[in-house]
Amino acid sequence: MKLGRLEKTFLILLLVVFGGIVVHAPFSVGFGTLFPDISLLIKSWKEIVLVVALLLACVIASRRKMWREFLDDWLFRLLLAFAALHFLLAVIFYQGEASTAAGLSIDLRYLLFFSLVYVAVKIASQYRRRFVQVGVVGACIVVGFAALQLFLPRDILSHIGYGKSTIQPYLTVDKNPAFVRENSTLRGPNPLGAYAGIVLSAMAAFWVLNKKWLNSNRRRLSFGVLGVCAAIALWVSYSRSALVAGLVGVLVVLAVSLARKMSRRAWLVSAIVVAALAGGLAMSKGSDFVSNVILHENPNGGSAISSNDDHVESLVTGWSRFVRQPWGDGVGSTGSASLFSGTHDVIENQYLFVAHEAGWLGLLLFLAIYGMVLARLWRARRDWLALGTFSSGVALGLIGLLLPVWADDTVSIIWWGMAAVALGGSYARRTAK
Repeated sequence: MKLGRLEKTFLILLLVVFGGIVVHAPFSVGFGTLFPDISLLIKSWKEIVLVVALLLACVIASRRKMWREFLDDWLFRLLLAFAALHFLLAVIFYQGEASTAAGLSIDLRYLLFFSLVYVAVKIASQYRRRFVQVGVVGACIVVGFAALQLFLPRDILSHIGYGKSTIQPYLTVDKNPAFVRENSTLRGPNPLGAYAGIVLSAMAAFWVLNKKWLNSNRRRLSFGVLGVCAAIALWVSYSRSALVAGLVGVLVVLAVSLARKMSRRAWLVSAIVVAALAGGLAMSKGSDFVSNVILHENPNGGSAISSNDDHVESLVTGWSRFVRQPWGDGVGSTGSASLFSGTHDVIENQYLFVAHEAGWLGLLLFLAIYGMVLARLWRARRDWLALGTFSSGVALGLIGLLLPVWADDTVSIIWWGMAAVALGGSYARRTAK
């Protein structure tokens, strides 16, 4: 069916969000510094665009009589139930206007983006290629700048407004200046590491399933440079969870693609090598590398409060609240949204984060949505994008055990957008049939 002006506008808005999200942090900080009176409005540009896109999607679905198709899909039923629960709890446990609005945005924006992109690729499957192109350009910017930061002054981002009141231009591992944690164009080192893991998983899937594309020296060189930059970005984030998740994502791709080709002996040798590496790290606990990078403990000093202790304390607190509060504490009661109510309640676990905001039922719905998306990606794993998104989704699920990984707008919108493109595209429909 031919695309009209309304459909094209809808698709362009989604591409703007998908491409702009990887560079919105420096632009939001820079313009927010120039125009402080409207800094909050500037930061909310993506949410504003998504609300406009939602209105257009409703009109398009009505014109094309697509409501029945979506409402018959259990995934969309779960998404609607999750959103409805949030709005209900936002009223029952009202946290104030600003905290509630911020909480709804953080909890629902990536699922809204997933739904809108899914609809977009359904009505215009040819735009799958456009989304992939925009994603590749964004990856080049993020990991390329991360590699470039190795040769730039560490505080270079402070010239555009980065600082204590906005985003720190850089961090260090346990206050050790020898280990500088970079942000690139994202909001911090942990999101950078998670994003680099997504890029590496997608590249591994593409390499495994589309080797014929690398039929020229120029393509091989471009692919190799992007891979090296992504690995550098993952490394300089010094995020332990992201390092493990990045490795897991690539290994999942290799395991899925090579499972039938490898003998039992090969799997046994691989397991022995992994065990030997783990044992070597355990035995080298006293080295500077392991102390700083793996344990985040500076042997020559460091911060008075260990980040490891913070993680443990947050998990204990989050679990105790999970047991005591079956309905949660209200939307906007934790994370950055809680700052607007004068508190800063941090839950460093994605699943306890969801339970704290939406209770046990909200967590159950979220796990059902996440599991269903991963299951559908698995069924479409012959497609490189589906396989790469599946493997990085498994890895990000592991990061969620230590960090509220979906609370970061860039990581969440990029991954859920990729999942929507993979599932809504023509390849996914052919595979399902």
